[in-house]
Amino acid sequence: MSRILPRSTPAAEGVDPAALRRLVAGLDALEDVHSVMVLRHGRVITEAWWQPHTADRPHVMFSVSKSFTSTAVGIAVDEGLLTLDDHVIDLLPDDAPADLGEHLAAMRVRDLLTMTTGHSASTMEGVGRTISLPRSRWAGAILARPVEHEPGTQFVYNTGATYLLSAILHQLTGQRLLDYLTPRLLEPLGITHATWEQDPDGIDVGGFGLSVTTEEMAAFGQLYLQGGVWKGRQLVPAEWVAAATSAQVPNGPHDWPEWNQGYGYQFWQCRHGAYRADGAFGQYILVWPEKDLVITMTSGLMDMQAVLDVVWDSLLPDAAWVAPYLAAPEQGPERFEPALPTPSGAPSSPLLDALAGVTYELQPNERDVTALAVGRSLDGLTEVTFTTTAGTDQVVQFGHGEWVPGSWAVRDAPVDVAAAAAWADASTLRGRLVFLGTPFEWRLELRFDGDVVTVTIDQNVAFGEQRMLHVTGRARRD
Repeated sequence: MSRILPRSTPAAEGVDPAALRRLVAGLDALEDVHSVMVLRHGRVITEAWWQPHTADRPHVMFSVSKSFTSTAVGIAVDEGLLTLDDHVIDLLPDDAPADLGEHLAAMRVRDLLTMTTGHSASTMEGVGRTISLPRSRWAGAILARPVEHEPGTQFVYNTGATYLLSAILHQLTGQRLLDYLTPRLLEPLGITHATWEQDPDGIDVGGFGLSVTTEEMAAFGQLYLQGGVWKGRQLVPAEWVAAATSAQVPNGPHDWPEWNQGYGYQFWQCRHGAYRADGAFGQYILVWPEKDLVITMTSGLMDMQAVLDVVWDSLLPDAAWVAPYLAAPEQGPERFEPALPTPSGAPSSPLLDALAGVTYELQPNERDVTALAVGRSLDGLTEVTFTTTAGTDQVVQFGHGEWVPGSWAVRDAPVDVAAAAAWADASTLRGRLVFLGTPFEWRLELRFDGDVVTVTIDQNVAFGEQRMLHVTGRARRD
């Protein structure tokens, strides 16, 4: 993978290497951090990817995407395409409902940016289901939602607001958001791996759906730390950077302190004078101007505050900061090679021989898994075959003490995975199936008792229920 950013040593940039080791150790203890990169003075001083995650694989950003959408709006404002006080219905006239109502009529671009649209809840719920209706555009479905409050008066986190920003830019430029940003932002930064999910009409969804690498995240954060300047070019107006990363509106209350510090233009304020782009389950671009520091992280965690607590615990103490001194020329950043923990237990079980040729037919379930079989692969690995109602087989080979790459079909498209498992006892197999480039992972348990198997699959993170499957099955011998 080609590098975007220069490297240096922690010592040369005035950071105690021990503080960075504490940072990585603290993240490792959370067990589902996927990567971290630390920059000081624009140079990488620490980097780590938890195997099976790797440096060259783009990772799903979720709502970090919102900060990129905000940046596109800032560039478009600078180009004279719109202003923050333009009314949303004037920019999307074809999607406006017949009965506007005074609150919708008053809604401005500024209100979309600050999540103060006047809605009492997020407007994205169920929007995807509108594609079968005569009016398939998501913008129309969002604008048809009741606007209960005066825009600009209260913060309600609303991914639909960010989608409308993307739809507005699509309307004004005739381009998808990704294409608009490519020559203006992405290419100058060296971001070459970006992809963005689209709605059925080809509009980038804006509030989520972006995937980039950890280093590409860091380049974006460094651009903002430098006031929008990159290699002497003003890519993003300095005024926009200052406004977007300042507290424009209060937010909260929230149990997590980092979510009570104020909200800018699709950027969150942090404690200690920092700000961040923030995505579900622990995707972060943290910018700390006082320390001239950028930290990027990808994760799969429900407790998102825990990740930031590790940062503050490691880097807030005065002892973390030292007088710069030159290290040996051959030295570079603190590099670590951690790995996500694999299940503990035996690599095999005597039961495997008895399971040869046995298929377990499962009770009906919402995951549409009708049967499974367990055996050994040609390489001697534990292999599980899941059969779906469509008649297709999903075959997963599990490493022991190591991650074995594979593939899993999601919505009929192959997704790269890595798997590891161990026999907790002679009749219980426990495994982890990691969906690479995403926060998601399945934790599996297969418990065999004579002709009956009990299958439990939990997902590490979810917007709703984390229990994916809990069914029993009965053996059918071929």
